[in-house]
Formats: sequence, C-alpha cells, structure tokens
Amino acid sequence: MSDRAHGEWASVAPLDPLIDKCVHCGFCLPTCPSYLLLGQEMDSPRGRIYMMKAGVEGRLPMTTTVVEHFDTCLGCMACETACPSGVRYAPLVEETRAAIEHNHSRPFGDSLFRNLLFQVLPYPNRLRVLAAPLALAPMLQRVPGLLAALPTRISNLLALAPTAVRPTRIPERTPAQGKVRLRVGLVTGCVQSVFFGDVNEATARTLAAEGCDVHTPRRQGCCGALALHAGQDRDARAFAKHLIAAFEDAMSVDALDAIVVNAAGCGSSMKQYGELLKDDPLWAERARAFAAKVRDVTETLAALEPRAPRHPLNLKVAYHDACHLAHAQGVRRQPRALLADIPGVSIVPFAENEICCGSAGIFNLVQPEMAAALGRRKAEHIAAAEPDIVATSNPGCILQIRAASRDTRQRAPVVHIVQLVDASIQGTSVI
Repeated sequence: MSDRAHGEWASVAPLDPLIDKCVHCGFCLPTCPSYLLLGQEMDSPRGRIYMMKAGVEGRLPMTTTVVEHFDTCLGCMACETACPSGVRYAPLVEETRAAIEHNHSRPFGDSLFRNLLFQVLPYPNRLRVLAAPLALAPMLQRVPGLLAALPTRISNLLALAPTAVRPTRIPERTPAQGKVRLRVGLVTGCVQSVFFGDVNEATARTLAAEGCDVHTPRRQGCCGALALHAGQDRDARAFAKHLIAAFEDAMSVDALDAIVVNAAGCGSSMKQYGELLKDDPLWAERARAFAAKVRDVTETLAALEPRAPRHPLNLKVAYHDACHLAHAQGVRRQPRALLADIPGVSIVPFAENEICCGSAGIFNLVQPEMAAALGRRKAEHIAAAEPDIVATSNPGCILQIRAASRDTRQRAPVVHIVQLVDASIQGTSVI
C-alpha cells in the first residue's frame, strides 16, 4: 500500500520543503471557510497539509475519503494571509489537486459533470450557445419551489445564472483621453466576455478616461485559472500559452506598461504563469515576462493620480474582498482608495469580510450545499450593514452574492467596483 500511495503523491513530493514549513499552529483554522462550516481538522489547511505529508511519505493512499477533504477546500488562500510561518498553500493544494485528477477515479456522475463544465466554461463561443437557454433563468429564479424540484447541481446552476446577457465586443484599441500616461493590454476573459461584457466595457472606458491607451487583442481566450484551481494542470498550461501568444501576436509585451485584468481569480493565476510554465524551455521566459506585467484593474487605477473628474454617487457601499485579490494577490488598499476618490461614497464595514463568499472558481457548482451556506452567511452579514450597493472585483463573487441575496431577500444590487468608478466619471447611475 505504501508504494502505491507514494506513486499517487509523487508529483507533490518535490514540494516537501513547503509542506515542512507548516508548524501546525492553528492560526489558519478560524480563517478557513470549510473548517468554519464543517469543524473537522481534515477540512482545514493544517489537516490537509498533514495528509499531504502522509501521502508523500507513503503512509496515506489517495482514497475517496481523502479526496473529499481536498474537494471541500475553496482555495481562497485566507490561510496564507493568516499564517505566521509564511506557508505557501496555493502551490501545495494546486499540485495535490492535479495529482488527484491524474490518479483518482471519481464517481461517474461527478466526473461527467466536471468534464461538462470544462468543455463549456473556458470557451466563449460555447458559452454564448449556453447563454440562450440561460435567458430563461431569471424567470425560474423568481419561483424558488420550481428550482428546488430540480436536481441540486442543475438548480444551483440556474440560481447562479446572470440575470441579463448583453453581447459586447471591446475595440482592439481604445485610445487614451488626453495625454497618454500608460499603454496597457486588457484581458477580456472567457466568462467575463460573455456574461460580464458591461464590466469589460466599463474597464476600457475608465482606463481610457485616466489616460491609458488600451489594447485588447482579439484572439485571446481563457487564462486557465478555472482549470488550474481545479487540478486540470495540463489544460491550464495550454490556456496560458494561448493567452500569452495572443498578446505577443498583437503587440510586444515589452511595449506594454501593464496587462490589466478585472477578474481576481484570473489575475491571481496569470501572476503565477512564470511558475506554471517554468519547466517548459520554450515558454518559461515568455511566461515570466508576461506575468511581471499583470495588474488588477484596481492596482492600475490606484497607481494613477485621478485625472478624470468624478461626479458624486452618494452611496453607502459594502466592499467585498474577493479572495484571490485580497489573499492571493495582497490587494486590499487599492480598491478602497478608488472608492474613497468618489464623492459621496462611504464604505460600510461588515462582519467576516475576508471569509470566502463560496464562489471559488467552480466550487459553487461542484459543492453547491457548502457554497450556498457560505453565500447565505455572506449575504446576511452584508445585509446587517444596510448598504445601498455591494461592490467586489470578481465575476464569480458577483454571481454568488447576487444569488445568496435573492435567497435571503436582500435588495442591495451587486456590481463590479470598476462599474462604480465608471459611473462616477460618466455621471450616470448604477442603481
């Protein structure tokens, strides 16, 4: 049994020095959403690292029970923020999930559902086909009893569906208004380009208004974040190479001051491209050069002294820290600085701000019960603060909090933070 276990965990073995950095102090426990919900040691970062160590040493086979404990991890990286020893949990859990997908056979239904997700979500053209029947989702969302009668994963998919889909196409170049301050590339993404085209438009407008010459390569697609966070490492590398090549074909990456992304999960993965492709001699240096330019839109805008006049919005805003922006990228100050620059906006605090909302890539699709519980928890804390509007920086968080707010009958709309900045610059309303 030990030889088999060691073989299953072989790809995790080179990360043993990272595993050994964990001193099992327990500071991660109160920050871990799965531990908060389930209360089991093996559903905590500390417990999962213990299992990794046992697996690498050949003491723990990759059984269904073991895999289930890794499936409950949202990959939110709150543990990295809390850890006093500086344990890098992200590469540990990502490599473990890749080992699981390569070596463990999932039940047929679960495997089929996951495969369907990855045959659709990263591909904008396929998503556009799916968008047509999803147009009926808002009607179903108003009939909770009907949704409840459907299979859990199907009803959850419909509950999370966007309330409106408006096809958009960002110009390949959006010229800066006034003197050019930066030359940036804009990542439009897969899910964003289909379901959040309005966010992409607001991003391009806002960057241009602040003096950025915005270049949006036409041939780009998925960045690979969904695949990377779910253990589909081969697909993640293929998507990363395609995105890098799309930007290289359109312009020299060296000529760009930044590659701007408006989805926290995507930005987190793109900043890791150098690590993801480090063993590929044809791509390693190109990946490092690309990753070094990646910036969240809030980082880019906050680094510029505001130039475009802001109109008052007079709103109480609950700002939700997307996990892959706050924890994985350490970006917390910049979004709040952007909100503070809008006249009339006040940021209202709420409890457990840094606890995951339950979105977490495909987590809310493959673990709907846990995700829904975290979503309700988040929506209730936000509602207690009585905001006029909720802002965040990740499309998955927007959908998750919107769905949870409907379930808890909360009324505050949920938008991307860049939509608030754009509305202030344009002098328009977001409510």
